[in-house]
Amino acid sequence: MGIFIAFELEFAQLTHISQARVLMVGAGGIGCELLKDLAKTGFGEVHIVDLDTIDLSNLNRQFLFRQEHIGKSKALVAKEIAGGFNPNVNIVAHHANIKDSQFHVEWFRSFKIVFNALDNLEARRHVNRMCLAADVPLIESGTTGFNGQVQVIKKGVTACYDCTTKEAPKSFPVCTIRSTPSQPIHCIVWSKSYLLNEIFGTSEDQATLDVSENEDNASEIAELKKEAEALRMIRESVGTEHFPQMLFDKVFNADINRLCSMKDMWKSREPPKPIEYKTLVGQASEAIASKDKVLNDGQRVWTLEENLAVFNDSLDRLSKRMLNLLAARGEGEPKPTINFDKDDEDTLDFVAASANIRSHIFGIEAKSRFDIKQMAGNIIPAIATTNAIVAGLCVLQSFKVLRGDYDKAREVFLTPFAPQRLLGTDRPRPPTLDCPVCGCYYTAIQVDFSRATLNDLVEDIVKVQLGHGDKEFAVNSDAGIVYDPDLTDNLNKTLSELGIKQNGFITIVDEDDEDPFVNVVISIQEAELADKPIKGLQEDQTLTIPRKPKKVLPAESNGISQTNGKRPAETEIPTRENKKRQHPDDEVSLTVNKKAKNDGGNDDIVIIDDDGGTGAIEILDD
Repeated sequence: MGIFIAFELEFAQLTHISQARVLMVGAGGIGCELLKDLAKTGFGEVHIVDLDTIDLSNLNRQFLFRQEHIGKSKALVAKEIAGGFNPNVNIVAHHANIKDSQFHVEWFRSFKIVFNALDNLEARRHVNRMCLAADVPLIESGTTGFNGQVQVIKKGVTACYDCTTKEAPKSFPVCTIRSTPSQPIHCIVWSKSYLLNEIFGTSEDQATLDVSENEDNASEIAELKKEAEALRMIRESVGTEHFPQMLFDKVFNADINRLCSMKDMWKSREPPKPIEYKTLVGQASEAIASKDKVLNDGQRVWTLEENLAVFNDSLDRLSKRMLNLLAARGEGEPKPTINFDKDDEDTLDFVAASANIRSHIFGIEAKSRFDIKQMAGNIIPAIATTNAIVAGLCVLQSFKVLRGDYDKAREVFLTPFAPQRLLGTDRPRPPTLDCPVCGCYYTAIQVDFSRATLNDLVEDIVKVQLGHGDKEFAVNSDAGIVYDPDLTDNLNKTLSELGIKQNGFITIVDEDDEDPFVNVVISIQEAELADKPIKGLQEDQTLTIPRKPKKVLPAESNGISQTNGKRPAETEIPTRENKKRQHPDDEVSLTVNKKAKNDGGNDDIVIIDDDGGTGAIEILDD
C-alpha cells in the first residue's frame, strides 16, 4: 500500500512538471545551466527571454554556446541546443528586453513559475515587481565568484527581492568626473553617465544635481552649467554631416582648453592636452579604413586613432537609431532616449571610445572594450561550477513550488569556504512589513488612452474605487510624481501626455498621517472602452486595502544591557538571525520626492553606478 501511495505521489509530481509552463529570464551563465536542467527534467513549456548576443568571453562557462554562435542571439541559440536534450519540451525563445511592453502582467500571469537568471539589479527588480503584480512565484538566483544563493519568492508568503538592502551604489565627486579625472573609471563614468546622456539620453537637470556652489567651486560649477548648455545645442544637430566633429571639438578640445585656463587647478597635477578633430582625422585614415577589424577586436586596447574610428562609427549608428525613434514618436509622447546597456553594442562602443580618448587627454591608462564593459556594466566574472550548482538548486526548489509546499521551500546558500559545510539552508523569511515593493497592494485597470485623463483616474478610480475619498494622496508614475494636493495642474492632461503608457505602473501614496493605506500599485492595460475612459474593478469585486503597519517604538533600556528589567538567560536559544546568515533590514525607499532638495551635505557628490550593487543574490555574469 505504501509503495502504491509513493508511486501515485511520484506520478502526480511528474504530471505537474510535464504540464508546467515556466519562464526563464536570462540565458547567460546560470541561464544555460538552468535551461539544460529544465529540459532534462521534462518541464512542458519553457520560455526564454534575453536581449544579449553571444560573445567570445561567454564560451568558457556558458556551455550551450560554441565558436560558430558568436554574434548570435543567446535566447535563440540556447533554444536550438537545449531542444536536443529533450524533444518533448516546447522551448520558446524571445530575443528581447524583459522590460519591453509585450511582456506585460497578464503575460507573466500565464506561467506557473518564473526563474530569474539575470545579471543586473534593475532587471531583477523589474521581474520581482511583475511577479508580485501577477501573483506568480519567482525563484531568484545568483552567484558571485564561488558563492551562490537561491531564494523562493511568493507574494504574501515570503520576502521579495527588495525586502533586503542591496549594496549602496558607488559615487564620485562631480568635479572629479567632469574636470580632474585620475583613473580609468572616472573617464568611463563621464562617458557613460554624462556624455551619452547629454546627447542621446535624458539631459541633466541642473536643479536636481547636488552641485551647490560655495566659494571653492562656484566658478567651476558655473562653467559646468555652460558646458551642459552647449552640449544641448549640439544635440540638436544629431544626424547631420558635421555632428561628429562638433561634438568631438566641444568635449575634447574646447572644454579641455577651458580647463587648462584654470591655472590653479593644475599646480599640483599634469594639465590635460586638448585634441583637434581635423588633426586626429588626418592621422587616422588607416584606422578608419579598417574600423570593422578594430570593432571585432574588443579585447585589445585600441590606439587613439582606432578610438576615433570607433567614436565616429558608433555616433553614426546611434544617430540613425535616434532619428528612427523620433520619426516613430507619436503625438504627445515624450522625446525618445537611448540609454547605456552593456549588451547594447552601439552604446558600449561609444562609451569605450569616448572614455579612452578622454583618458589619453588626461594621461590616464586606456582600457580595452572588454574591460570597459566589465567596469561600466558592473560585471563580476562568474565560475561555471557555481552556476551549475545554483541552477540545480533552482530546479529542486521548483518542485516544492509546483506542489505549493512553500513551508518546505528553503533559501540555499552556497559557501564553499565556510568552515562547516558547502550548502547552508534557511527557512524563507516572511515579507518585510514596510517593504516598498511587496508591502504594496496590487491591482489593474483598463485605459482608453485616446480619452483618459489624470482627473478620470483620480476621481473614478482612486477616490471612489480604491476608497481614498477625501484623503490626501499622491499619484506617481514611472517618470515621477504627477499629482498631489499641491500639484493639480496635470488633472486635465491625458495619461499619454504625462508619459503613462500601456503596461506601465502607477503608484498611489496615501499621505494621511493617521491610519494610512499601504501604497497601491496599479498596472495599466490598454483597451477600447465604450463608456468611461477608465475601467477598474468589476462591480461584484470587493476591495480591501491593508493599512500601513504602525511603527513600534524601541523598548526603553536601563543602560546596562537590560530591557524593561529583563535580560536573556545564558542558556536562551538564539534567534534565527543569530544562528543563521543575517538578513539586513530593507531600507529601500519608494518615497515620492515632490521636489529636489539640497541639504547642504556632500553637495558635490553624484551617484553614477546606476546598475546598483552586488548583494548576496546579485549575479553579474553576462
